[in-house]
Amino acid sequence: MSLQRCVDNLTKIISDAPGKLAQCLPSKVKELLRMKWERTHLDLPASFWNKMIVISCLIAISLDPLFLYIPFIDEGKKCLGMDKKLKNVALILRFLTDITFLVDIGYQIYEGVQNSYKEINQGKAQWELDWQATLIRRDEIVPFAVILARELKWCSLVTDILSVFPMPQLLVVKLFFKMKGPGYLEWRATIINFFLLCQYLPRIYRIILSSTELTRTIRIWVKALFNFFLYILAGHVLGAFWYFFSIQREISCWYQACQNNITYEGCKTTLYCHDRNTSTEDITTFLDEYCKINVPYNDTEPFEYGIFLDSLKSGNAGNNSTFPNKLAYSFWWGLRNLSNFGTNLTTSNYAWENLFTILISITGLLLFIYLIGNVQTFIQMRTTQSEEIRKKIELKKGDIDEWMKKYHIDDEKNDEKKDEIMKNINKKLEEDKDAELEILFNVLPGYMKKHLKHLLCFKTLSQVDLLQLMDDSVLKMMCDCLKPVTYAVDHIIFPKEHPIDRMLLIIEGTVLTYSITPIPSLTPGEEKDSGAAPSPSPSMATKQLGKGGVYGEELLTWASPEKTGIDNLPSSNEYVKCHTKVEGFVLSAQDLLKVVSKSKKLWKLNVGP
Repeated sequence: MSLQRCVDNLTKIISDAPGKLAQCLPSKVKELLRMKWERTHLDLPASFWNKMIVISCLIAISLDPLFLYIPFIDEGKKCLGMDKKLKNVALILRFLTDITFLVDIGYQIYEGVQNSYKEINQGKAQWELDWQATLIRRDEIVPFAVILARELKWCSLVTDILSVFPMPQLLVVKLFFKMKGPGYLEWRATIINFFLLCQYLPRIYRIILSSTELTRTIRIWVKALFNFFLYILAGHVLGAFWYFFSIQREISCWYQACQNNITYEGCKTTLYCHDRNTSTEDITTFLDEYCKINVPYNDTEPFEYGIFLDSLKSGNAGNNSTFPNKLAYSFWWGLRNLSNFGTNLTTSNYAWENLFTILISITGLLLFIYLIGNVQTFIQMRTTQSEEIRKKIELKKGDIDEWMKKYHIDDEKNDEKKDEIMKNINKKLEEDKDAELEILFNVLPGYMKKHLKHLLCFKTLSQVDLLQLMDDSVLKMMCDCLKPVTYAVDHIIFPKEHPIDRMLLIIEGTVLTYSITPIPSLTPGEEKDSGAAPSPSPSMATKQLGKGGVYGEELLTWASPEKTGIDNLPSSNEYVKCHTKVEGFVLSAQDLLKVVSKSKKLWKLNVGP
């Protein structure tokens, strides 16, 4: 056997080993492991992941300008210095923000591969997949690649890849500090500036893609805060570029001075402080004179710095200014000129400077239009929402008035409570315009619920025979534990021989009890919104309970201070069915035990002689 054939066989064995190893696991085990991994790592809501992407983009855009503050001007030596501490911090923070994009890239590729794998293996029997040595056969590689290319979301994927591309790390940390000779003025600075500005386009586009979906789910105040933050962020980015360009302008002046005067040999070689090996005293004096910043008012400036003169004159770009001072001063400059669209800027004839001021004007104008458009949308949404709420309240006005009358809050003494109830109804509908108002009790604030429960149920509880000797504080505790319920017509509340796990206090409606089931096959439904059951077959009602009635008093004798769990609940010896729609309150067995345990010394039932 030839050596080449041995190598080919060995290569095939190594490439097929993972697939054969995977086949050692039973198909059920593999499926369970796959489902567990996806549920653990990938089962995130789309809205949550969109929020993470938007937040990561905003943080990345906020941190990328830190790279522009790494260079500074050493005014004493007239050379370009590097803030190494800031460089290390910027690199670490950039790496951390890139993690989210790398995860998103990995997830998109994984999802595309999974969908492609399912499509290409569609129609295959399970035994074929189990006996298949690799995930796909060799003749399926090209169709698999075609399907994968169709499944991938290329727009989002390419945007993420461009977002994590290390543009500022390469351009600022590496390329910018390797400036030698006059060629820098011709092409290197232009390339650096162009790509540094372009690096923000993928992130901004990614924000637009993700935030479009979020605008349907987040609240209005979050949208307003997001728009305001975009404005602040733009000022921060433009201020950082203004700082970076001001350093370039002074370096341009140095190169121009060296080019016009050939007396100083080491002038053109490098302007990076650490690369200087010769004495620079004469060069420094020469550059200080030629690139003078503080020029008397009537004198002609030897070099036109344009809008960057303020940064150089104030010492903002110098080595004597700390990073917080540079950041604050540059941010203030960017925000101020963004707000007035750059109308107060006086430029020179330098092309990049004029393009930069045009960018400031356009950015400020676009953000202003975007902000005004959002404000207009917000006003329109609020108007539409208010109109929908008003119409819904009008439709429910009769029910609301009847409900207030039923709960004894329709008189003049309770005007404040009525206003507060309407305020809470409006608030509930603002949060969710499709909210149900069938049980208005749930819309009320906590203290008003407590007051109404005491008002409606305290007297009813005190009239129960077993509770006539009970202390008022215990009755109030029982009132606090009550929960509102609504039962539909013909709904069976307690089937016969089923445990009585709650005590019912009727506020409105009629309940009938039967010794024989009205509907043999009927089972109990939900307490709220339970649909009406079919009409019962004729049978005689043994008892009728109306407003103020109580059912389930057996729980009171069942509950005792010594009982710790819900067991041996009393059973109903009759069927309890709604004759009409019933509204009331229930006290569950669990809540009753809590009341008894908290009031052991005061728990006293009227059990008779």
